[in-house]
Amino acid sequence: MQDGNTNAELPAGSNLPAPRVTPIVRPMSQAENHALSLDLRSHEAAAETQDELDLISYWRILVKRKWVVFGTVVTIISIVALGTLLTTPIYRATSTLQIERDTIQVVKVEGMQQSEADWDGDFYQTQYELLRSRALAERVASQLNLAQTGEMDRLKVTSPWQKLAGMFQSEPDPEDAPSVVRDSAERKLALARSIQGGLVIEPVRNTRLVRVHFDSPDAEFSTRVSNAVTKAYIASNLERRFESSAYAKEYLEERLQELKVKLEDSERKLVEFAQKEQIVGVGGEATLTEQNLSSINSAWAKAREDRIRAESRWRQATAAQGTFLPADVLGTSIIQRLQENRAKLSADYQDKLRVYKPDFPSMQQLKAQIDEVERQITGEVTNIKGSIRAEYDAALEQETMLGSQLKGLKGEFLDLQNRSIQYNIYKREVDTNRQLYDGLLQRYKEIGIAGGVSTNNVSVVDSALNGFKFKPSLLRNLQLAVLVGLMLGVLLAFALEYFDDTIKTPEDLEKHLGLAVLGVIPRLKGLTPTMAIEDPRSAFAESYRSVRTALQFSTDSGAPSCLLVVSATPSEGKTTTAVMLARNFAQLGKRVLVIDGDLRNASLHKSLGLSNEMGLCNLLAGHAKPMDIIVPTDEPNLFAMTSGPLPPNPAELLAGSKMLSLLTVAVEKYDKVIIDGPPVLGLADAPILSNIAHATLLVVESSQTRVTVARNALKRLRAARAYVVGALLTKYDAKAVGQGYGYGDYSYYSYGGTDTDNKAKLTKQ
Repeated sequence: MQDGNTNAELPAGSNLPAPRVTPIVRPMSQAENHALSLDLRSHEAAAETQDELDLISYWRILVKRKWVVFGTVVTIISIVALGTLLTTPIYRATSTLQIERDTIQVVKVEGMQQSEADWDGDFYQTQYELLRSRALAERVASQLNLAQTGEMDRLKVTSPWQKLAGMFQSEPDPEDAPSVVRDSAERKLALARSIQGGLVIEPVRNTRLVRVHFDSPDAEFSTRVSNAVTKAYIASNLERRFESSAYAKEYLEERLQELKVKLEDSERKLVEFAQKEQIVGVGGEATLTEQNLSSINSAWAKAREDRIRAESRWRQATAAQGTFLPADVLGTSIIQRLQENRAKLSADYQDKLRVYKPDFPSMQQLKAQIDEVERQITGEVTNIKGSIRAEYDAALEQETMLGSQLKGLKGEFLDLQNRSIQYNIYKREVDTNRQLYDGLLQRYKEIGIAGGVSTNNVSVVDSALNGFKFKPSLLRNLQLAVLVGLMLGVLLAFALEYFDDTIKTPEDLEKHLGLAVLGVIPRLKGLTPTMAIEDPRSAFAESYRSVRTALQFSTDSGAPSCLLVVSATPSEGKTTTAVMLARNFAQLGKRVLVIDGDLRNASLHKSLGLSNEMGLCNLLAGHAKPMDIIVPTDEPNLFAMTSGPLPPNPAELLAGSKMLSLLTVAVEKYDKVIIDGPPVLGLADAPILSNIAHATLLVVESSQTRVTVARNALKRLRAARAYVVGALLTKYDAKAVGQGYGYGDYSYYSYGGTDTDNKAKLTKQ
């Protein structure tokens, strides 16, 4: 913006002197510009971080994108219906098995049956995998003779899309068809995989039952395969049991033969070593020397005990005086009778002694009897002592003799022990081999008995009957298609809404740009702006009147005297807005000048029906005066200045002092000056005009202007120190953006007649 005094000619009849050219708007300081930028950024950040669940907004999105959702549902239903009708019908046959963990154990052999704890976790899962195994499938294919009949090839399932493609292709030449797999192993594997592909194992919950399903395009074939699988599984289960016992028997036979040879070899070594070392064992338990040593040691211990006892008796006997012998000696029957007889005679002698004297013949005779008994007792005691002495001598001699023999046997035994070290090693080896051999022999006999009496733990509960049609189900597929289509449609609608970053509603303007919304202009359907303004009660005309009212309250001094109307990109409705605002202010009795400031794509003259031979470009170039280019219009109090011939350098003309002088004089002459500006982005024209205008109105087209584009335009205006008074949303369609209320409800403005009636009236006019 340039300062200085510039003379501008006034319209005819004006007596006002040429004013001093001064800036119309106070330039914004850097601090104010920075504050506005921070306020805008904070507003944008707060809007972006807001994350609230707004169900009404989601519903509006779905209403807006209803045709996307509907089209997705219809497409999915069509694809699913076509695929279902082209899909080969699949028939399922089902047989039921009962699988028990325990069987009747006629003979229980440890190690031949698994414990319950081993079976709990993995038993049934193992059985299910056996039913799905490739070996079982190959066995079924072999039993049904599928390799020769080629039945699986005829029942090959073709996808719907292959069928659809086949409708548009000619029949293949048999010579060009791929050759059949001739290798038997590959053919067998291919058949097994085909059977595995159609086999479905379904355990019945909380039972020991298992359903065996087979799916194929032929109901009868499905029945045969399902029953064949159950029979083959039972047969293979029994075979595994017999094979396990047969393998165990074969293994034990080999081990028994090895142990037998080993036992014979160890026994041969033991005998040879015993013969060499002269080691003789009795009963296989101990050698003769060991047994003799044991018996002599026992006899010597007993003889020593007898000698000690006899010695004790002899010592007691020799220590006794007279007839005073130990009680065990005197306890014999002879001494007892003699002692009793002596006691009886002594008692009789004492009784008679009271009557007779000792010299009496009967007394002497009695005394002689007592002496005889005494003599007999003494002799008997002497004999007993001799016997005790003889017993002692014999015991001593026996002990001495056995001690000598024991001493000799000890030497022999020690020598035998030195020679028996290797013998004992051989003997232990023989014992170990014999125990292993006997144990394996016993196990071999037990397994042989148990292997022949084992029972099967699998039985058929229900055989497969005729197969029923399992799939496809048109009704179920259509239901799923509707559900999937709705889900995909909703996701697609939200995805399109998410990637659609255009400004659609007034709330978007406030949220993303932080500008006050001065008005919302509805989209015209089947009408031109000229036709729409013919009816003052139309929503279009009333919307611009509301914008005029909003502008009157936009500043402290009322509506801006000089208003620039711009947009981010072309064709957003800024020319229509400038013309409509100028007319509305003119209807209030104000003198209004509307200027076409777009020197690159002028359109004001077309809207007002004026000539564009001379205009603003002529004035800025110095080839015309204001009175020559300002022309009245059909509207009272409304004057216009067209652009004139388009110059090659619009930015240089607008940046000159003549544009500033023109606006300064025009503000003094007219009540309102409205400039139809150029687009903001890509051009320098709009920032130049926004800097010298009192206020700038940003026009945004609904559902067309992107958020980033509008933000960049606003940043350029802020950088040019423009005072952006607010924003105007044009071409707004409430139904298209999913709004069913608020700005989109314009029926009130035409309450005197329907929109159809108003359109008909305008058409007639």
